[in-house]
Amino acid sequence: MRIARLLCSLFLAVGLLAIPTSSRAQVAVSVRIGPPVLPVYVEPICPAPGFIWVPGYWAYGPDGYFWVPGTWVEPPEVGLLWTPGYWGWDDGFYVWYPGYWGPEVGYYGGINYGFGYTGVGFFGGYWRGGTYYYNRSVTNVDVTVVRNTYNTTVIHNNTTINRVSFNGGSGGTTARPTSREIEVAHQHHVQMTSEQTQHQQAASSNRTLLASVNHGRPDVAATPRPGEFKGRRAVETGRPVSPNRPPENRKEATRPVKPPENHGRTANGGRTLEDRPPSLRPSNAARVNPALEQKHQREMGKLHQQQDAERQKAQQRHVQEEQKLERQRADQPRQEQLQRRQQQQLEQLNRKHDQQTQRVQERQQREVQKQQKPEPKGDKRPPGK
Repeated sequence: MRIARLLCSLFLAVGLLAIPTSSRAQVAVSVRIGPPVLPVYVEPICPAPGFIWVPGYWAYGPDGYFWVPGTWVEPPEVGLLWTPGYWGWDDGFYVWYPGYWGPEVGYYGGINYGFGYTGVGFFGGYWRGGTYYYNRSVTNVDVTVVRNTYNTTVIHNNTTINRVSFNGGSGGTTARPTSREIEVAHQHHVQMTSEQTQHQQAASSNRTLLASVNHGRPDVAATPRPGEFKGRRAVETGRPVSPNRPPENRKEATRPVKPPENHGRTANGGRTLEDRPPSLRPSNAARVNPALEQKHQREMGKLHQQQDAERQKAQQRHVQEEQKLERQRADQPRQEQLQRRQQQQLEQLNRKHDQQTQRVQERQQREVQKQQKPEPKGDKRPPGK
């Protein structure tokens, strides 16, 4: 079986090389086994102005699925945005539809890749006058390096948020392209850059990125630049490593509404934790006691683990409720009523978690301020003397 699969892959590779470059991107890989769920990871800091985040994805090679780490990429032209590729179910096969660069972000299967790619549209940044502006609520940028930033909360309304990595079929997302996304699909597109291609090729030759080896938890989930799979700045885990960033296997929530035109302000409504960037310490901030820092990190890590467990438990309960309704062949009003109730429960859980995190952060801040406060000088006589 392994030899047959290898021969099929070789024939496919030869066929791809024989196709002109302009039409090669139209060829899609198709397999019978679906890709693993998307791993949870923290986005590396943007290396320089003008770079755009390209989320990680599962690709397929001779040895099966392998993870292509998310990375920051320079677009081929000013004004272009990245539409991620996605796996879609089609007549018994999982088919890969490659990503592309274009003036607008198009349809990518309703896959919630995070960091502004919520499943519909893109809310991580925008171009204006040849300059790219970063939404700090969903991207990880150092404002001392990247000054073109704004802060707009991302709100979800009708898109289920989970870690599913394919569209259609059993367990896949159910999103369909909008009329605008269909129009975008017919615009002029630029295929992935040579850096992106080399990045994917390097990932394909790294055995630790094979799903059969890492079981869906790649050692390197994201990189600051294409091909940088080693070093301090690479995210060397498929799980959350920053105590300041909650995990991304978030609530089942909803499709994003269009951000307000006043990009510098905060939108009304809630925010999803998977779109919250890691906290950044200002470069001129005073260092606190390392032992106190470690204590705070342990506290936040423990809190987020508890919150993640609560979210997963709620999500499992909601899935069971939906499956039960489906077996009962419930009518549309009952299904909508269940969805509204589930959404209210998730919003309450989100508010609870936000309040918990805020209380812990405020207490930790008071501890830091107390630790940094200088000892009073002068008379140290006992009281009453």
